[in-house]
Amino acid sequence: MPFDIARTRAAYPALTEGFVHFDGAGGTQTAAGVIDAVTDAMRSAVGNRSAAFIPGRRSLELVAEARSAVADLLGADPAGVVLGPSATALTYTLARTLGAAWRPGDEVVVSRLDHDANVRPWVQAAEAAGATVRWAEVDRHTGELPAAQYADLVGERTRLVAVTAGSNAIGTMPDVSAIAKIAHAVGALVYVDGVHSVPHGPTDLASLGADVLVTSAYKWSGPHLAAMVADPARWAALRPAKLVPSSDAVPDRFEYGTPSFPLLAGVAAAVDHLAGLDPDAVGDRRARLRAGLAAAQAHEEALLDRLLTGLAQRPAITVYGSPARRCPTVSFRVAGMSPAATQEALGAAGFCLSVGDYYAYEYFQLMGLRDSGGAVRASIYHYNTADEVDRLLGELDALAERAGRMAG
Repeated sequence: MPFDIARTRAAYPALTEGFVHFDGAGGTQTAAGVIDAVTDAMRSAVGNRSAAFIPGRRSLELVAEARSAVADLLGADPAGVVLGPSATALTYTLARTLGAAWRPGDEVVVSRLDHDANVRPWVQAAEAAGATVRWAEVDRHTGELPAAQYADLVGERTRLVAVTAGSNAIGTMPDVSAIAKIAHAVGALVYVDGVHSVPHGPTDLASLGADVLVTSAYKWSGPHLAAMVADPARWAALRPAKLVPSSDAVPDRFEYGTPSFPLLAGVAAAVDHLAGLDPDAVGDRRARLRAGLAAAQAHEEALLDRLLTGLAQRPAITVYGSPARRCPTVSFRVAGMSPAATQEALGAAGFCLSVGDYYAYEYFQLMGLRDSGGAVRASIYHYNTADEVDRLLGELDALAERAGRMAG
């Protein structure tokens, strides 16, 4: 059955304002069910966590429901779901914790494809410990991150390999499972940034080979919270810095301060929303999530193919990277226009796109683009339409013609 785009778009109140959102990689619009869940939680009597009174029990339930929902989304154990304010904050927490045990001569492997949130925390932790940082390189022309290079990068002293499951800059989806096999052969931990990949298809922690995976709910129709997931036994072996009276239980010991209980309600509601993307899906929530995200993925891939085909037919537009497997994300430049000028012109026409390096710092340094403004990013989400893609291509034609006239 074709993806019901009208039904899907009706679930996002913000879309009624008429803007064209090709900025999902920076944060999607929020589903109505999420807004309702957050509002309901804020209207209810909710106390800090306690089993002694009803408002306290409500907060316990909100935390448990959020953990369970994220676990279903990723194929994980609810007891291994660490919740926090952002993927960056959670990664820093783990980097400081792991880095405390690293010693000179130990090695950490990071990549030039990743968002800086999966680079700098590990680099800084390694520097503090006197450990060595090794770099996986990106193919400048294709945008691929070849898995074979990890055989040379990973050794007996490798303690951690950090890699993205989907580039937020050019969409590349590396062969994470192959990289993980190389890392696991020497006992190294594999930390996977799933922030950009999780919104765009079914995710399974075990299949990826990820020991730890991080994701952000605001990239999949939810509120601004994140989750870092692993086997509970892995968390039990780690001792993060924490306040003396705060809980020492797993996964609580990794969560700092009192959480936003209403936003946790939104996390669970966002997962339920994704589980309903395919109205004909049956089974438990995990099964419905896999079906719904697979249907959305097929829709997004068709739009991506339409966009890439259209961009390739326009000689004034340079697209960066041509990976074999990619999330629905494209970075490009229009000849004769700075990325910022392109973004401003498109913004005036009602299009929302990102510009710059989008924190993919190493990639844009490698490409020599960062100091000249980076690129323009079009990122597709399941509420986008073929008509929106065509309208974007038409607007780019007008911009390219204008830039050509000005150059002439």
